[in-house]
Amino acid sequence: MAFKYITAEEAASVIKNGDNVGFSGFTPAGSPKAVSVALAKRAEEEHAQGHPFKINIFTGASTGDSVDGVLTRADAVAFRAPYQTNGDMRKGLNAGKVEYADLHLSQMAQEIRYGFMGKRVNVAIIEACDITDDGKVYVTTGVGISPTIARMADAIIIELNAAQSKSIKGLHDIYEPADPPYRREIPIYKPSDRVGKDYIQIDLSKLVGIVETNKPDEARGFTAPDPVTDRIGLNVANFLAADMKAGCIPSTFLPLQSGVGNVANAVLGALGEDRDIPAFEMYTEVIQDSVIGLMKEGRIKFGSTCSLSVSNECLDEIYANMDFFHDKLLLRPSEISNNPEVVRRLGLITINTAIEADIYGHTNSTHISGSRMMNGIGGSGDFTRNAFISIFTCPSVAKDGKISSIVPMVSHVDHTEHDVNIVVTEQGVADLRGKSPLQRAQAIIENCAHPDYKQLLWDYLKLATKGHEPAHMPAALAMHAEFMRSGDMRNTNWAEYVK
Repeated sequence: MAFKYITAEEAASVIKNGDNVGFSGFTPAGSPKAVSVALAKRAEEEHAQGHPFKINIFTGASTGDSVDGVLTRADAVAFRAPYQTNGDMRKGLNAGKVEYADLHLSQMAQEIRYGFMGKRVNVAIIEACDITDDGKVYVTTGVGISPTIARMADAIIIELNAAQSKSIKGLHDIYEPADPPYRREIPIYKPSDRVGKDYIQIDLSKLVGIVETNKPDEARGFTAPDPVTDRIGLNVANFLAADMKAGCIPSTFLPLQSGVGNVANAVLGALGEDRDIPAFEMYTEVIQDSVIGLMKEGRIKFGSTCSLSVSNECLDEIYANMDFFHDKLLLRPSEISNNPEVVRRLGLITINTAIEADIYGHTNSTHISGSRMMNGIGGSGDFTRNAFISIFTCPSVAKDGKISSIVPMVSHVDHTEHDVNIVVTEQGVADLRGKSPLQRAQAIIENCAHPDYKQLLWDYLKLATKGHEPAHMPAALAMHAEFMRSGDMRNTNWAEYVK
């Protein structure tokens, strides 16, 4: 079949004000990089003429600046779901300029199918490394919700990216579950099980055209490890090694899920160095450079993921050594990589990062001071609720010690005490399993709080009203209020709350 090749500007002209537009990828990996830029320019031109022009963005997770950044700066986004990490997008949604739905990533594709996100997907924009005459689309480094938006969209635009090697073909496992009442189990019983195809089949009658690009992923960098992140990583590794020795974790270990960022890298590094922990597999949503390094060392045997969210240098290395990596990596849709059923069946050890945790184990992953969105819940809830062991990590303090990450009551709850098993800071580990609320509070204050805040938290616990989960409601958010007033939580004075 002779495909129609079009410019990014021609592709952008298909999209109308108010359209629901689905984007491929998961993190900047696999996200479109050309049509969205042209669309932002078109929005600016429409605005200059006094015409309204905004779209609703559906994605697998975050994207690169070429989607979230340029479209936000062009004031071209009315609604966004389910997760973002772009600074301009963050400012837009916190200023009320962009409506934002913070969803569990495993739910995004099915909520589109159920009609919860609107009646239809008007346009799907999908990055690919190859497309065949009969409509087989081979996506690149991030899958996200691509299978669902490709099937449901009225129109499809393919960005054929020459910067992505065709050697990645065969690395994907594309599977879209049935909807209720016909849903069956997803037959994944170990991380390496394949259940689908390595391509997305599209209806060629929907194909608007192909836009040729040659742009690498807009990979994000991370700061170098520091003593705090290193200590957190070591604390997690020591805890898991001890739990395995105690017989709580099988001697063969269990598959691991790890979030994204510096702390996650430090944890994986510590697990890789701890020879008491055997080589392990991963069933996760994002794979970073550290995982690839541990695969080369033989410490990680296999990685099932939704996204190769790695540096461009690391991706080049994967492409250059695909014979080695081909049977060690698998890329799935986010609906499968984050699927609660599969997470529970595999018995994952899950490790995610919190902004803050309170003394009873409730954690806040999303909002600063209770109201300002940081990034979103991402997949942490998908994994935490269904984990064999759920672990949350965070430094004990922030802002040069002016903020305690351990507080009497979190300012926003993403994960309740019922789902959080372990809290880890650089100070130590609080094992909350089998403990009452008061016992959890004692473990978290003693083991996880920074010395500057430990007595302050003990004093709050004495102040708290008796009950199953003691609380003093007027004082529960006093440390947050004190930071907003004086800029330092250490100035909190409980005497103000004593009658």
